[in-house]
Amino acid sequence: MSHQLWGGRFSAPTADDMRQYNDSFRFDRRLADVDITSSIAWARALARAGLISAAERDALVQGLQQIRQEFARDRFEEQPGDEDIHTAVERRLHEIAGPVALKLHTGRSRNDQVAADFRLFCIGAAEKLRENVRRLQLALLQQADQHVETLLPGYTHLQRAQPITFGHWCLAYVEMLERDRRRLEDASVRMRVLPLGSGALSGNSMGVDREELLADLAEFDSLTANSLDAVSDRDFVAELLFCNALIGVHTSRLAEDLILYSSAEFGFVTLADAYSTGSSLMPQKKNPDSMELLRGKSGRLIGDLVTVLTVLKGLSMTYNKDLQEDKEPLFDSFDTLDLGLRTAAAAVATLQVNAERMAAALDDSMLATDLADELVRQGVAFREAHGKVGQLVRRAEELHVALRDLPLIEYQAVQPDLDASIYAVFDVDRSARQKNSIGGTAPIRVAEQIARWRKLLIDSE
Repeated sequence: MSHQLWGGRFSAPTADDMRQYNDSFRFDRRLADVDITSSIAWARALARAGLISAAERDALVQGLQQIRQEFARDRFEEQPGDEDIHTAVERRLHEIAGPVALKLHTGRSRNDQVAADFRLFCIGAAEKLRENVRRLQLALLQQADQHVETLLPGYTHLQRAQPITFGHWCLAYVEMLERDRRRLEDASVRMRVLPLGSGALSGNSMGVDREELLADLAEFDSLTANSLDAVSDRDFVAELLFCNALIGVHTSRLAEDLILYSSAEFGFVTLADAYSTGSSLMPQKKNPDSMELLRGKSGRLIGDLVTVLTVLKGLSMTYNKDLQEDKEPLFDSFDTLDLGLRTAAAAVATLQVNAERMAAALDDSMLATDLADELVRQGVAFREAHGKVGQLVRRAEELHVALRDLPLIEYQAVQPDLDASIYAVFDVDRSARQKNSIGGTAPIRVAEQIARWRKLLIDSE
């Protein structure tokens, strides 16, 4: 007997090339667990509606649980004709439970079935990614805690700008990743809407109580309100892909910083050997490949998002076979980001900070703003102070000396009432400590941020 879920009105079999083009079991088999979960809920709903007996329900549930174990132990045997995961499960259920398996699909379409299954998968995927993001945040928090007062150059336009602390730099990425974590959490709210019971497109007429399904599928909070939208909606896929893509963009920025900072030219950090690779030709090389892959795979995450948005664009209501193309990009995005986040967290946790190299990269030019601020404190308007300090910077360049080595007479040429106390400005520790506004790089503020993040990321979990 054919276990195809359709075909009664067809007089000829599906062509081999069409079957290969159409079949999706090779990739949607990873929906097995969630497909079985939703099928068990559906079997119970059919029994409550009086469409199957309690004994038939139990036979279906027991058979489905056996199939779940076969997939979990990698013992499920694929057969020719397993078009997709739904076909494969129903075929195997028939082998185990007999003819009662033919009743499981009563009142249900693959359209609402896959919509429910995929939402279940995405709910689990989002939760796992949220935890992976948190672990990366914790690795950055650990580094920040060790380097509350470690100074390094802060950059704008990749040019030295002002002194900051390495702890402050780490916490900038913790903040960025927290927005990602919250986005995943927010996206999950819209995933937790159950489409099961919507039928192919117009609802079901078999008396199944959809509200009672929520008790069996606790991952869902509410029911879809329109059956047409329920089976065609893939916003939750696009939204999760967007979250993943933006996380990829953020981790790519982190990777770029660490690639630069680990280079010989910077030497600010050293990546662990376990997260670096060598050269097949040059024995001395130690390459930051973990970070380069993290940076490179961000393009893949963006591509997965663009693929699904392109599939969705212009689709007529309701279900179209195009929607089969939502699975592989989502699976690829999840797998890519899952491994990337775990690797990033480990690489950050094990890197060594070279505080001496960071300190050596600080120079007087980075204190020009502090000099202007000091003139402001003495009553000079900031725009005027900015111009005066610019003149001093130019003069120091002309004399080939650092700002701190510029003679006092040069300072007095632009601001006559200055005295030798002006040289107290040239202290990078002083500069950092003065940036003590809320959220600033001053060690006291960094320590406050660390305490806040420890409470949010550790104590609240």
